Order: sequence, then C-alpha cells, then structure tokens
Amino acid sequence: MIKNKKIAAITMARDDEFFLSRWIAYYGKQLGTENLYILLDGTDQEIPKNAGQAHITKLPHEQLSRAAGDKYRIRKITELAHKLLKKYDIVIGCDSDEFLIVDPKTKQNLVQYLSNKKINSSLSGLGLDIGQNMYTEAILDKDAPFLEQREYALLSTRYTKPVVINKPVSWGSGFHSIKHHNFHLDKNLYLLHFGAIDMDMLEQKAKKRGTDWVNHLRRRGNGTINAVTKTKPKSEKWLSFARTLQTYCRPIYALRKPAMLGLKIVVNIPTRFKKSGI
Repeated sequence: MIKNKKIAAITMARDDEFFLSRWIAYYGKQLGTENLYILLDGTDQEIPKNAGQAHITKLPHEQLSRAAGDKYRIRKITELAHKLLKKYDIVIGCDSDEFLIVDPKTKQNLVQYLSNKKINSSLSGLGLDIGQNMYTEAILDKDAPFLEQREYALLSTRYTKPVVINKPVSWGSGFHSIKHHNFHLDKNLYLLHFGAIDMDMLEQKAKKRGTDWVNHLRRRGNGTINAVTKTKPKSEKWLSFARTLQTYCRPIYALRKPAMLGLKIVVNIPTRFKKSGI
C-alpha cells in the first residue's frame, strides 16, 4: 500500500457563499478543512460558516474588466499553489462550483486515488457541465445534494481542466490550461461543473448585474441548460468516447487544449456518482 500523499485544494471566490460552502463541504471531507486554502476577493466578503480550519485570506477587491480580472485571479492562485507545493505533494485548483471526483467503481477516495497515480506535472478529469432540464427537473432545493436533483450533463472540453498539479507550473485563466504543458486526461477522474444547475439562480444573478443581463438570458437562455433540455441524452459509454476524442484531438488554435470536433453530447450522469455526496 502506497503512503497517502499530502494534498491541498485552493480556490478564489467573490459573492459566492452558496457554492463556496459546498466546495468546502466536499473538499473538506476529502482532504480535511485544514488542507483547504481560499482567497476571498474583497475584504467585505463573509467567511462561510462551515470553513472549519480552512486557511482563508481576504484580498482587496479591484475593479477590473472580465479578462483582466481572470488574469489577476489566476495569477494569485498560481502564486499560492507554488508556495503550497513546498509542503504539499499535490495541489488541486478549481473554481468554487467545480468538484473533482473519482469514479466510485475504483472504490478509492480522492486522496487514495491521486496518491497512487504517477502525475506528469498535471492531471485532468473529463469535464461534465451539469444543467437543469427545464422540462423534467424542478427548481433546485439548496439544502439537498446536487446529484439527487440533476440527471444530465453536457460533455464539455471547457471543463476538462488540468486542475491537479504536482509541480510549480502556471495555469492559464480559469484553470483551462497550463502554460507550456500538455494536459493528461485520467480515465477515472471527472470534473463536475454546476454553474448552470438552476435557471432561477442564473436569473437572480443576472438581476444583480442589470436589466440587459436579464433580457439576454431570457432571450438566449443558457447554453448548457438549452443543451440538456433539448438534446436526447446518451448512455454512459459515451463518456469513454469523449475521453478518447479529447485525448487525441486538439483545436488548431490551442494545441494544449482538448477538442470535441464540434460535437454536443449530453449524457445521463451515472447513478453511482451520487455516492460522491455532492
């Protein structure tokens, strides 16, 4: 039996206590809250009640454009990861609405699985963008597990991110790539993204941004929600197909990122994934 490695998880958030609390609950159970590192964008931000022993740093908020803000956040996260890799073997970096899981069929938790993996700088899980089917799924019960309420996911290269690192590399904005490094897609890891889990939540968020955002959402809808609502879902075997495709195909404009050749595939989320507790 290989000795478990020391693993930390890091994220950065602003005005996102709902997802951040879920992030703490999940990664805290997997790694221990003492191994969680959270950057809060703004000294006015509230610390989630379930933070436990998590290491939380409040940074002054800076008014930046979306692109500049993305670069600022990933720079701060990357700097933190480099420091942590002096005492941790592995660092997981992701947004607060993203959850890295190990396929339950391995019968291993996240620490056990990653401790037994040979990691070449980074590791990625297959990206599953989970959305609300507007025909069959109700408004989200915020007190209940996500995967008890949502059944469908869009297979998305956008969320096949190199979130696991074991060397001081530099992430690109949003954790979507690592500069000067290829990505390595693991056969048993999945990155679940829940940003589109509920249309009502998206509308409330849009209202805070202004009328134009609300009108745009109502006119165009949400891409993920539209996909899982209108596309007939495929079986689990398509997860393997997507993994193979993303492993060997690259867009010409980004040779270090995975490609799906324009395919929009919606799948039924495997029932066993509910064991993750998310």
